[in-house]
Amino acid sequence: MNSLMPVQAEPWASESAVSAFAPVARPLPPPRVLAAVPLQHQPLPAELLPPKPALRQSPAAPAGRQARAIRLLDIVVAGAALVLLAPVLLAVALAIKLLDPGPLLFAHKRLGHGGRPFHCLKFRSMTVDADVRLARLLESDAEARAEWTETHKLRNDPRITPLGRFLRRSCLDELPQLVNVLRGEMSLVGPRPITAAEATRYGRHFPVYCSLKPGITGLWQVMRQDQTSYRRRVAFDLAYARSRSLALNLAILLLTVPSVLRGQGAC
Repeated sequence: MNSLMPVQAEPWASESAVSAFAPVARPLPPPRVLAAVPLQHQPLPAELLPPKPALRQSPAAPAGRQARAIRLLDIVVAGAALVLLAPVLLAVALAIKLLDPGPLLFAHKRLGHGGRPFHCLKFRSMTVDADVRLARLLESDAEARAEWTETHKLRNDPRITPLGRFLRRSCLDELPQLVNVLRGEMSLVGPRPITAAEATRYGRHFPVYCSLKPGITGLWQVMRQDQTSYRRRVAFDLAYARSRSLALNLAILLLTVPSVLRGQGAC
């Protein structure tokens, strides 16, 4: 049982049988190299897909609604103010013509939303040769030059006319800016419109200024003291940009009224 038994070949495996298949067994051709084809994923049927999670509300959505509400407030208030204050506007224009002949309005180029320049309108409160007077003062008066460098304002400004001082204390000189608001160049509330020369004062925060429309009144105007540094003014603008809302704009507008009545020039 344990001895090896010789294996007898089957008749069909004989040499003659194998040779009979020789014509059929041809050599295989060499393999062909195919170019790589990127796989394309076929979408799964909808019934096999997992349920989609609930979409979160975009954080920009509330900001967009606030911006639209603020714009609506600007249009309604500015339009109503121009109609109601038309007699005042006419009286101021007549006073300027009688007391200080020259242009009624002063359109100064300022930077608006996105850093785009626009002409900010005001009743003219300065003399016709205001630029010449300012240059002469800054050249001869070191104290005035330092004050101008620090705040971009002058407490004793020789350019302002007697009527202009009254217009500035009462903010009546700012009333033409209601037209800027209706045009969409300004808002009722926002940072003060600045000149191109003042952009460097904002430093790396200048994009924050450009993200907003400049305003007739603002947080800086209602919260400032008699002499507020330019740096503190920028800080107020940054604080407003972080907290901007319809409710904050309404609060600033309400605070503007008593400031104007007290003659603090909150515009």
